[in-house]
Amino acid sequence: MSPTARPPAARLLVFTRTTAYRHDSLPDAVTAVAALGPFDVEHTEDPAALEAPLDGYAAVLFLSTSGEVLTPAGRARLTAYVEAGGGFAGVHAAACTEEDWPYYGELLGARFARHPAHQPGRALVEDHDHPATRHLPAAWDFTDEWYDFRTSPRGVARVLVSADETSYEGGGMGEDHPLVWCRRQGAGRVFYTALGHAREAYADPDFRAHLRGGIGWAAGLFP
Repeated sequence: MSPTARPPAARLLVFTRTTAYRHDSLPDAVTAVAALGPFDVEHTEDPAALEAPLDGYAAVLFLSTSGEVLTPAGRARLTAYVEAGGGFAGVHAAACTEEDWPYYGELLGARFARHPAHQPGRALVEDHDHPATRHLPAAWDFTDEWYDFRTSPRGVARVLVSADETSYEGGGMGEDHPLVWCRRQGAGRVFYTALGHAREAYADPDFRAHLRGGIGWAAGLFP
């Protein structure tokens, strides 16, 4: 490689299979992720793609997946990949996925419980020392569904962003309401953001930079 040549982009497997609710924003979400860089995006909804060796990917992204989306072989392959050091990232409805697989709940850190109406609110950045949050203000005004979770991931994950339930109607977790976090699973890195419901989110520069930082961290591209 010449001194001026760019290194090859990291391969990112983007998985968007849904067997329950399907978000209208998925086409916009896939387009946005493909434009983020520095990723070479391979998009699929075929569960067989998760049955094949995943070692060539820097990370696997579950992008608003929902329901049961993996075969037993795919579950085994994803487990081995992450435990051996592969990256995993989940966006929004990834928390509504693989309810029948206990390991997936452990991997992600928390499972979806409910959400109020899509509405403006305020996210509070707890940790700016991460690629997903370094660019964000301390109080980030955003519009989303403000997911509630069955349990708080705090204690098993590094919480990066929380919801300010006083800024919107219908929050159900109280003062401890994580929205974005990262964690280690085996030798692998896991990043999750609950944001990303609507098409408009994927045109927002701050949200796109948030995704780039989080996915890139999971892929091992950013320290």
